[in-house]
Amino acid sequence: MSALTNPDWQPLFLTFRLAALTTFILFCIGMPLAYWLAHTRTRIKPVLETVVSMPLVLPPSVLGFYLLLAFSPQNAFGQWLQAWFHLKLVFSFAGIVVGSVIFSLPFMVQPIQAGFESLPPSLRDASRTLGKPDLVTLFRVLLPNIKPSLLSGVVLSFAHTIGEFGVILMIGGNIPGATRVASIAIYDEVESLNYGAANFHALVLFAVTFAILLTVHAVNKRWLKTGRHD
Repeated sequence: MSALTNPDWQPLFLTFRLAALTTFILFCIGMPLAYWLAHTRTRIKPVLETVVSMPLVLPPSVLGFYLLLAFSPQNAFGQWLQAWFHLKLVFSFAGIVVGSVIFSLPFMVQPIQAGFESLPPSLRDASRTLGKPDLVTLFRVLLPNIKPSLLSGVVLSFAHTIGEFGVILMIGGNIPGATRVASIAIYDEVESLNYGAANFHALVLFAVTFAILLTVHAVNKRWLKTGRHD
């Protein structure tokens, strides 16, 4: 009962901060990567698509374990990050951001790539024929025609980051105010038999994700009805 009268909002605020930052970084990385994958003819394309898709099937603890080893100051890469950039990724907020970006990458790339691939090649060719640069074609012609795919990538990445547990626990641990996100707080409270606090965090996450997904379905349905779809 005390958890409901005096709830701890810090894990929730940290969770949404992590999800927002991760989604922003993923969009900046994932959109150009999806565009390139959709149009490249390189022979290693299947290998690259496999690497991007690996987090979908790889257990979070496996990815988290190898990231923990890579980022550890005891290993060469971790030492290099600390020596040259003064960057400590193990048991830090920066570390769980990097882990979340890697783990949620396919949720951003795959919907946007599918959107680009669904567009007729004549659309891009017509823009080039009119003398438009590739960047203008991308932002003024292609992206407006794949709005549902862009929205799906953003929402799936945000929602997936909100619910992430294994990778964050392996890299960040359970440090209040730094790495103790809501999913870890729920696990911690359940282990302590504090079901009231666990229920509070779980209920907020459930309500937020439900509202986000409901909004996405409504917006996509409206775009389909008005003919503004890919």
